[in-house]
Amino acid sequence: MLDVSLLGTGGMMPLPYRWLTSLMLRYNGKSILIDCGEGTQIALREKGWSPNPIDIICFTHYHADHISGLPGMLLTMGNAERREPLLLIGPKGLVRVVNALRVIAPELPFEIQCREIAQEEEKFSFDGFQMKAFKVNHSVVCYGYSLMVERGGRFDRDRALQQQIPLKLWSRLQKGETVSQDGMVYTPDMVLGAPRKGLKVTYCTDTRPVDSIAANAAGSDLLILEGMYGEPDKLAKARENKHMTMYEAAKLARAAGVPQLWLTHYSPSLTHPEEYLGDVKKIFPNTIAARDGRTVELNFDEE
Repeated sequence: MLDVSLLGTGGMMPLPYRWLTSLMLRYNGKSILIDCGEGTQIALREKGWSPNPIDIICFTHYHADHISGLPGMLLTMGNAERREPLLLIGPKGLVRVVNALRVIAPELPFEIQCREIAQEEEKFSFDGFQMKAFKVNHSVVCYGYSLMVERGGRFDRDRALQQQIPLKLWSRLQKGETVSQDGMVYTPDMVLGAPRKGLKVTYCTDTRPVDSIAANAAGSDLLILEGMYGEPDKLAKARENKHMTMYEAAKLARAAGVPQLWLTHYSPSLTHPEEYLGDVKKIFPNTIAARDGRTVELNFDEE
């Protein structure tokens, strides 16, 4: 089970009904935050979730509406007596940016670890899931992210019995371990079927449409893209500022072949994004103009 919650959907500046950009994902006891705009802590509280269990914070880029909530978030974690290290992931310059923000959050009871993305694409592996960062096209260096939960093959009890594999080794093989015992080597493929479909969520904002978005979104159960503008006459402005319109996001979702698209990162002038969904859905029918707090629970297919 993968919980996905779009905590904030605003771009540029917060509004009374819309916090700035942030996305929370929770899987197998781990919490991952992507972007931490102003108001993220309040959005978490409104959701009923705590910031303290956050294990990883990823940043798409270092514009204020995506990172200005970090110092307060760190202080809240520290006041909650957090002791576990916190991993931050972001484009090159992460250490410099975080150190600058920590001038107002200097003393923390936990370690901050930074991993800077240096390549066009980069994968990060964690316990039970992977994250992939891929470069997009904004006015500063910016990345989109895919979170992928892999799922192994089904355990075949009959094969294990036929090969006389000791019962006490079954659970370790099922977890993907290779085990040696009494001169024998037992491998997971001896008892597992073909890998099954896992779960995947792709998130990308502050960019012009580029091929890497559709390519990396392929196979996603949910695609979350910026829809900064819905007004048809704002295309020139989107190009100038290297943002994306709702219609361009819908075309990317169609190209990626995803089942569902959530729009986010709206311009402050776009007070009612749902008003433009009629034309957007002509391009990609299953488009949702997400609001703050929109949440879904993704589950593995029953096989």
